[in-house]
Amino acid sequence: MTIKELPESERPYEKLQIYGANKLSNAELLSIIIKTGTKEYTSIDLANKVLNLNTHSNIRGMLDCSIEEFMTVKGIGRVKAIQLTAIGELAKRMSKPLNILNIKITSPNDVCNLLMDELKYEKREKVKVIILNAKNNILKMIDLGTGTTSIAIIDPKDVLLEAVRMGAPKIILIHNHPSGDPTPSIQDLRITKRLCECSKMLGIELLDHIVIGDGRYESIFSWEKKGLWKLKWNFLILCQRI
Repeated sequence: MTIKELPESERPYEKLQIYGANKLSNAELLSIIIKTGTKEYTSIDLANKVLNLNTHSNIRGMLDCSIEEFMTVKGIGRVKAIQLTAIGELAKRMSKPLNILNIKITSPNDVCNLLMDELKYEKREKVKVIILNAKNNILKMIDLGTGTTSIAIIDPKDVLLEAVRMGAPKIILIHNHPSGDPTPSIQDLRITKRLCECSKMLGIELLDHIVIGDGRYESIFSWEKKGLWKLKWNFLILCQRI
């Protein structure tokens, strides 16, 4: 059956016009972007195949797909793949706050709300630093770089450089875990300890190091308060002695 053979009220274009976009499924909305199908598959069929490309098997998973991955779906050529990639990038940009300056950070949850949508589906570890004034209002947010799927190299000098230039008294370090599990690694604890030491020498306070996963986050400084940081750190020392 082709799209034209469906009842008019069930065709994605007409359905959107009659009932509104919120009444369409993800596949129906995506089929409008895809526009046309093939002899074998309708545009809705192709949309469902695109949605199933990623392990997330949902619309969010599209954000991780490359042009080449989209083109593995029979019926999705170069032009359609580029259009889908462009839509994914627009979605990422729309999830970012339009203006973060002067937003006040009062808890790790504020940082999570600010960056969760941007970082939770990234395939590689990304590192950011938020620079704050004495009242915890954001002065600037900087991208420090991208690592691998399991590690990001963080140099305290790079983290602190802009804060020193701006004469800012406080910073927050943030990075994501592409695995989806935000539990701090030994490497995360190491860099946090080192950054604490370096920032103190410069009169800058490291307020927190936050790790973002898939819909969850961990505050390393909250770990410290619970005694978990010390527990894991002692385990590291023990392992080094073996």
